Amino acid sequence: MSPVIRPAGAAEMPLLVEWAAAEGWNPGLADAATFHAADAGGFLLAEVAGLPVACLSAVRQGEEHGFIGFYIVRPDWRGKGLGLALWRAGMARLEGRVVGLDGVVAQQANYARSGFALAWRNVRFGAAAPRAVGGVEGEVVPAASVPFAALAALDARVFPAPREALLRAWLTAPGHRALAVRDGAGAVRGFGVLRPCREGAKIGPLTATGAPFARALFNALAEGAPGPVFLDLPEPNAAALALAGEAGMAPVFETARMYRGPAPALPLDEIFGLMSFELG
Repeated sequence: MSPVIRPAGAAEMPLLVEWAAAEGWNPGLADAATFHAADAGGFLLAEVAGLPVACLSAVRQGEEHGFIGFYIVRPDWRGKGLGLALWRAGMARLEGRVVGLDGVVAQQANYARSGFALAWRNVRFGAAAPRAVGGVEGEVVPAASVPFAALAALDARVFPAPREALLRAWLTAPGHRALAVRDGAGAVRGFGVLRPCREGAKIGPLTATGAPFARALFNALAEGAPGPVFLDLPEPNAAALALAGEAGMAPVFETARMYRGPAPALPLDEIFGLMSFELG
């Protein structure tokens, strides 16, 4: 079966998000618009006789990187080669780039056969009502009250390429709570976003130059949030693991962060929460 594969338009993104919800991915309420801001041509839709049946994101990140995600074939269309066709189309779109993905651990061997190597594991923690954590530092303020350039600079430290259009959309999306933290000298030392989802909310990104700043942001974001609250963090960040444990959060899911090509040298100790498994 040879599907027609084309970029999904902004008006079609809600359909893809509904497929994600049906898979149990618990998408954010504003994901349709914010995800499309990552790369307008990066969400591929497969159609058979005009019927949408599968999707995959192959988002370009700067000039040298890309990320694969949002890989869904409708249950009634599985086993017909559509997933493989989409995979090939997505990888072709990212040809010549270092490509990352967050895959379920059970598929790690399959991704390895496509040239991907494990870089680290990401773990999703969750709690019905996270406890406030101690060891905090800094003044937490609305993200809109600090220069966007300062937030973009912090984001650029923990991501392999600029993503300012996506960051602007994420910070200002309806229902998102975006906060920043400043040190005693007024310098911006971190920021985070609480994103309402179909079930509860997710905190991410949560980026800070030190654990005390991340802890202050976490408390402010989680306070009063509709539960359950989830936090996706890189396992090598021991301070992030300690924060989640102190907050009473437990592991509920994990992914294998893998790259085809050299993994970017990211300061994982500044990543206390990922933006999204679908976007890296």
